[in-house]
Amino acid sequence: MKYLFMLLAAVVMFASCTKNQQADEVFTGKVTESEKQKFGVDTIATELTNPWGIAFLPDGRILITERAGEIRIVKDGKLLAEKIGNVPAVFANGQGGLLDIKLHPDYASNGWIYLTYAKPGEGGGGTVVARAKLEGNNLANLEELFTALPLLGSGAHFGSRIVFDGKGYIFFSSGERGTKENAQDLTNHLGKILRLHEDGKVPTDNPFVNTPGAKPEIWSYGHRNPQGLVYANATETLWDVEHGPMGGDELNRVEKGKNYGWPIITYGMNYDSTAITDITQKEGMEQPVFFWKPSIATCGLVLVTSEKYPEWKGNLLVGALAKQHVARVELDAQGKFVKQEKLLENIGRVRAVEQSPDGYLYVATETPGMLLKLIPLKK
Repeated sequence: MKYLFMLLAAVVMFASCTKNQQADEVFTGKVTESEKQKFGVDTIATELTNPWGIAFLPDGRILITERAGEIRIVKDGKLLAEKIGNVPAVFANGQGGLLDIKLHPDYASNGWIYLTYAKPGEGGGGTVVARAKLEGNNLANLEELFTALPLLGSGAHFGSRIVFDGKGYIFFSSGERGTKENAQDLTNHLGKILRLHEDGKVPTDNPFVNTPGAKPEIWSYGHRNPQGLVYANATETLWDVEHGPMGGDELNRVEKGKNYGWPIITYGMNYDSTAITDITQKEGMEQPVFFWKPSIATCGLVLVTSEKYPEWKGNLLVGALAKQHVARVELDAQGKFVKQEKLLENIGRVRAVEQSPDGYLYVATETPGMLLKLIPLKK
């Protein structure tokens, strides 16, 4: 009898291990064959309204911002009717509203949730970085850490992705609010990538701290509307994707103090097909690692580090609003562009692409408002 129990225990352990090994391969829906990775798409939610940012709580819940000013909750694979309360008022004008959401890397210890949103104020609105904590399903202890100045009435180009570098700093993207010249002007925060301490203080080693008249939060400038931002910890590299005008969306390696050229150089043109500039390169201005022409309307950016998608590891996934797909971008060891592949073509306007702590990839679309989970499958 003793040996029978031992045999049964071994069978159970084997079955459990086999189940765990195959967990990523169990999918009953339509299977998609990409160049390197087979996957399925699990539709988690279909009733979102202009979803923008995605964050993953340690208890398995997913928080999703909606631009009008709501934070939705997904629990056990279902979108709840209940929403997060005490969300700050937002400047829901055009592209403005409640935008990105990120958990602090040490959330388990400090409980901080970071938000970016367009805040109303005298003269219009400006993009804010704030942090708060969850008490039940309500935000509490809200702290506004930074406001992009000047406030403007324009509803365009708020930028607004935020990332942590794991060294105590945050990077935040700010669009030029539809006024091209702002991007080259160091006396404002618009058309810039900005760097702060996690508590909102200005780092003393920021590149323009000692430049008279310059905003000390600026890390880089000459950006149009960066709506994708990711920090690669392994290589200590900051990447952004930003909207061009008609053509000229860019993937950039963002470096300290550098000028990315908008609007003096660009690979795009005005929406009426007239020229913005007659040059695409200039000394002292950075070239994109890759640019899209025609524009795909880049929004959302993630670096795949998960072992669940072994053939995509190290690739960048870029959301496309206008062309309604996810672009998989391969880079070489030096960070140079190798190739791209279109995934999920005609899926809808892709607003966000994120990787969860347990290694799965999620995609949020605007039309219709969906949250999708990519299920990796073996070739």
